[in-house]
Amino acid sequence: MYLYDAFGPNPRAMRMFLAEKGIKIETRNIDLMKAENRRPPYTDRNPGGQLPALELDNGACIGETVAIWEYLEEKHPAHPLIGTTAEERAEARMWQRRVELKITEHLYNGFRFSEGAALFKDRMRILPEAAPGLKHTVQDGLKWLDGQLAGREYIAGNRFTIADIILYCALDFGAGVGQKMDPSLKNLNAWFARVDARPSAKASLHPAAAQTGMKG
Repeated sequence: MYLYDAFGPNPRAMRMFLAEKGIKIETRNIDLMKAENRRPPYTDRNPGGQLPALELDNGACIGETVAIWEYLEEKHPAHPLIGTTAEERAEARMWQRRVELKITEHLYNGFRFSEGAALFKDRMRILPEAAPGLKHTVQDGLKWLDGQLAGREYIAGNRFTIADIILYCALDFGAGVGQKMDPSLKNLNAWFARVDARPSAKASLHPAAAQTGMKG
């Protein structure tokens, strides 16, 4: 079994998950900046073309980050990041989807359609006219989440979960590409500082982060 790894916020989230779980997996680096993930031989293994991906010993390839996390948590239940009961797992998955649908997907497309357009124009349909609205939608979602975080240590209460990893990696990336958090969102900024202080936050940064100026 080995992990297809790369620079970028989603691969970083994968590395942060592994660090929190204490799991070691052999990695194979794919050059995302050169679009190696968008052509064979990588797309022969993972036709979705996204990163990260996990290739199993039987040759099967899992190409969705959260699906990889689900698989690994079942195999390695210690230090749970989804949950140990049906209720905990449902809560973590609920917040994971809220974070993605309200914030992170808009943040990434806001980048791809504007600052990242030169990098992505030959990989996907670019809609520059949508970028300002997407960025405003991110800020709306963050303001909403700030209210939800009142009295909570982490997004799903007092448990650190995959929802925290997804949002932290997105916001740390966003800060370097023109999508900073509003400093008036006190709950959200306090939450970010707590996650940023975890050893996995620094350990998960790719060496290319220093060269690109982006946190991935």
